[in-house]
Amino acid sequence: MAGTGLGMFLVFLLVKDSLTDDAYITLAYAKNLALHLHWGLIPQEVSNSATSPLNVFLLGAVSAATRIGGGVHPILALGIVSVGLAMVLARAWTRVARTLRLPFAAPALGVSLILLNPFLLSAVGLEVVLIPAVLMALLAMALEERPTAFGVVAGLALLTRLDLVVFVLLLTLATGAIRRRWPRALVSALIVAGPWFAFSWVALGSAVPDTLVIKMSQGGLFGVWTYVTGPVMYAIGQPLEVVLAFAPAVAGLFALAGWLVLRASARLVPTEGLPSLGPVAAVGAGGVAYYLTYSVLSLGPYHWYYVPPAIALSIFLAAAVGRWLILARHSSWLRPTAPMLGLGLTGLLALGNLGVDLGQGLPWDSPVIFGNWASARDYTRVGEALHRRIGSATVASPGEIGTLAYACDCAILDQFSDRGALVQVVNQHIANGGAPARLLLKVNYAWLDRSQRPRPLDYRLLYEPGPGSGRDIWQVWSAARGVGHFRLVPVAHRSS
Repeated sequence: MAGTGLGMFLVFLLVKDSLTDDAYITLAYAKNLALHLHWGLIPQEVSNSATSPLNVFLLGAVSAATRIGGGVHPILALGIVSVGLAMVLARAWTRVARTLRLPFAAPALGVSLILLNPFLLSAVGLEVVLIPAVLMALLAMALEERPTAFGVVAGLALLTRLDLVVFVLLLTLATGAIRRRWPRALVSALIVAGPWFAFSWVALGSAVPDTLVIKMSQGGLFGVWTYVTGPVMYAIGQPLEVVLAFAPAVAGLFALAGWLVLRASARLVPTEGLPSLGPVAAVGAGGVAYYLTYSVLSLGPYHWYYVPPAIALSIFLAAAVGRWLILARHSSWLRPTAPMLGLGLTGLLALGNLGVDLGQGLPWDSPVIFGNWASARDYTRVGEALHRRIGSATVASPGEIGTLAYACDCAILDQFSDRGALVQVVNQHIANGGAPARLLLKVNYAWLDRSQRPRPLDYRLLYEPGPGSGRDIWQVWSAARGVGHFRLVPVAHRSS
């Protein structure tokens, strides 16, 4: 655990100055929660666009505890939380390995494949470190046959991301002790997660965060690319990095398919009385189900959306390699050469990802996977200048709002921060969607005032490619877009 914590600390030092723009949405929520007990992207408006309430709670609580001189330090809090979650992940892996009687190589590989994945590290600040910690804790509780504790962690999983219910359901079905006592697990999960979702539904206007309906409204944002074809899109620009990032998941998928075949012919493959890998396979299958679900929903290929399926299949890969090594050690029918080769190749995948991470620079100027219009440093500079320039006035977001909102502390508005703008999107989906979608949206937004209007704008902040200079123009740079600039434009108000 201590070694994993130290490793995560070093990784955080590597990435902390290059966080992606969406990570700053979470950090802005955490800052407002710590300073004002306010749930919103900006201090001036209540909103519900934080996908992971638990991530905001953790960062907000630690930010409040790290107040120095009256301020808060969400980046410091992010480092503390990331190190703590990495240690939880390592502890859960150790418990899983002990229950399954796996060698030390399994948790070492599992932790490395997860925490070195470039897609995960390119989204630090979002819930990408929290997800594997929660999934491994959930798996540990299932293997230890503790339905009440399983329900508690399941509730935390739902507060991490509601779509992790896929893993909760499959683990419940795959674990006899949990399946037989599912009411106990369900009650525990409801006690943990129910109060927040009830509060969110009534007080914030939606039980499910607004990000779902926002992301479903962004068709065409990536051109012809969708969640299904997203890996190809990333590979076109960065083939080596993307291949290495997805290789453990692909290997885990083949391992899962092989396990299912061998499971069907169990008499041909002695297991020496070892505990079943069924619950671990359920986690891997959850990764497949997660990928299929997002494909059906036709969501955009945001790189952090690939983290849950990638880490789920990596978890199964590490456990399968560990089981293979044990079988080779104690079975006369299996030669040790093949398992050792599998261990070596899996270790090389982890080292390959480490090479990609270090090859991005020390520390990173931008994430390995990156598409924002400006670097985190430049966005921060623009946000601070915007704060000084507009004061209490309102300004329309250029389309990327996270870092600007975090640095500006001003009324910067779009669907993520202004409920009036969000209501227009909700009403469009309710008017144009199919009957099931309309019903679900009406239920989710039953307590939201759907007559709200967007706040009036005083300025618009526009992004334009290429260099720019002059009054109310700020030049920026991005590894994805090169040189660009933001321009502040006054909005002409119609006289009454």
